[in-house]
Amino acid sequence: MNLHDAKTLLSRYVEQALDGDEVVPVSTTPRRRQLGFMRTKGIATADLKGDFADDINTMFGC
Repeated sequence: MNLHDAKTLLSRYVEQALDGDEVVPVSTTPRRRQLGFMRTKGIATADLKGDFADDINTMFGC
């Protein structure tokens, strides 16, 4: 089931659940997330506060 199908059929699923039916079986082992997969893909080196100090001061009236 994808997100579009779930959104489209949400009312039906809620009704089935209220009737006591199993609507969408859930796996007992959730999918494991891979953390840090983009750790070395890009590094921001800009000094945003320094580069945009005048703009920031203008926006916030400093």
